[in-house]
Amino acid sequence: MIAQRVHSTLVMLLMAAIAGCGTAVQRSGTEQLLLSDSVDRAVDQLDLSPLAGKRVYLDTEYMKAIKGNMFVNSEYIASAMRQKMTMSGCLIQTDKNAADYVLEARIGALGSDSMEVTYGIPSSNGIGQAATAITGFPSIAAIPEISVGKRNASIGVSKVMVYAYHRETGIPVWQSGDAIARSNATDSWMFGIGPLSRGSVYKSYRLAGIRLGIPFFRSRETDDSGPLSIADSHNFMHPAVLEKQLADAKAAEEAAAIRQAGHEEEIQKQ
Repeated sequence: MIAQRVHSTLVMLLMAAIAGCGTAVQRSGTEQLLLSDSVDRAVDQLDLSPLAGKRVYLDTEYMKAIKGNMFVNSEYIASAMRQKMTMSGCLIQTDKNAADYVLEARIGALGSDSMEVTYGIPSSNGIGQAATAITGFPSIAAIPEISVGKRNASIGVSKVMVYAYHRETGIPVWQSGDAIARSNATDSWMFGIGPLSRGSVYKSYRLAGIRLGIPFFRSRETDDSGPLSIADSHNFMHPAVLEKQLADAKAAEEAAAIRQAGHEEEIQKQ
């Protein structure tokens, strides 16, 4: 009996050594990526084109102040919305009285969910204790969990709603409806090998944190023909070009003022 147990133990140790083992540590970084990615996706759904070219003030009074050790809070969401306003052509005003329209925002959801699934034989410790309680016989040796595969899935969810009204009259001009977005991240193990990470927060598949360059595991190519999103890298205008345009416009305005003054002086002389 003892020899059989020793043999079984050696076999299990050998299988574990061959398969290898991988574990995932605390996922606070991944959780923040999930939340920020879902916020960016939700804000990207907002169509602010009706306010393009208008002087707009972003009112965040009714956005719940989310504080803590997480970087994704009401300030991050407000900054993402200001970026979306700029991308949409809105003229952002820091003074509410200087704006023609007020954009009021609120957050309906900001959180994450997770689910763990194990494929294999569960531990017999609980079964042995239940059998002992029912039959009164001594419990058998506990068998550890034999896992063929495991999957940990996490989802980040965000809900943003905004509406706009004319500042002086209070007349509503636009509302967004529900802007709900989800992001995901999944870690998988097979025969102890892993984690294989994939999801919307990753640009490619990763094995134990290492990016996989195998063509089969490459992520789908992004579609550059679609509308510009918050997460996209984009140069709107080079600062040197903008400064030259502003300087030329100012010089032209000053020249026009000088000509106008000279014209008025000639009229007075006549």
